Amino acid sequence: MPVNPLLQVAGVTVRFGGITALDKVSFKVSSGHIVGLIGPNGAGKTTLFNCLSRLYTFSEGEIRFEGRSLLETPTHGIAELGIGRTFQNLALFRTMTVRQNVMLGGHCRTTSGFLANALRLPSVAVEEQRLGEQTEGLIDLLDLRAVAETRVMDLPFGTQKRVELGRALASQPKLLLLDEPAGGLNHEEVGVLMELLRQVRARLNLTILLVEHHMNMVMRVSDQVVALDFGRKIADGTPAEVQANPDVIRAYLGVEA
Repeated sequence: MPVNPLLQVAGVTVRFGGITALDKVSFKVSSGHIVGLIGPNGAGKTTLFNCLSRLYTFSEGEIRFEGRSLLETPTHGIAELGIGRTFQNLALFRTMTVRQNVMLGGHCRTTSGFLANALRLPSVAVEEQRLGEQTEGLIDLLDLRAVAETRVMDLPFGTQKRVELGRALASQPKLLLLDEPAGGLNHEEVGVLMELLRQVRARLNLTILLVEHHMNMVMRVSDQVVALDFGRKIADGTPAEVQANPDVIRAYLGVEA
């Protein structure tokens, strides 16, 4: 691991009343890596994602992104900081088109204020052109050209997943948080998703942290895997190392290795 990782989670603890959802969880994510976050239901994966998105406040520990404490950034500033996210339950604007949904994701990067837009200043036109070009590039990258003018509600679930990925990428993240990207996909669609994530990582110079129950996908696409169980980290290493870890086998199968 490099001396200064892109993301550093150190001793993070989250409690809800008498329930400890995360218990002193620590790990690092290197720039340019795909890191899988795994664990049985209730292990604390989504809680950790919500801490990274500043939706939850942790009671102990520290999360640093590019060396900066996330607590210095308000929730509404997370996207601008360089952290993008998709959700387990799709959060798309269903009556809007694919192009409109993807374009919306880029508005956090615009700087023109209300007055500039009202007066249609040249800077507004420049920003709109840049946003439009970025949107078209993402539509091509995610193979959404044929449905660009289709309402999201009229698309199959697997395609909607790609639209949400496009919207998250439009915010130009350095770190992309993917929450169950393979959920609800068939075997063929999971294979396409794996290749797509590799392309996205390479083309956009991204770092990806993904929560996923599809173990075959996680182990094939990830450079590093972190395993949680009952809010505690039980393994952290290469996919092969984590697969062979007795605590991981016990957590998933309930038996000794």
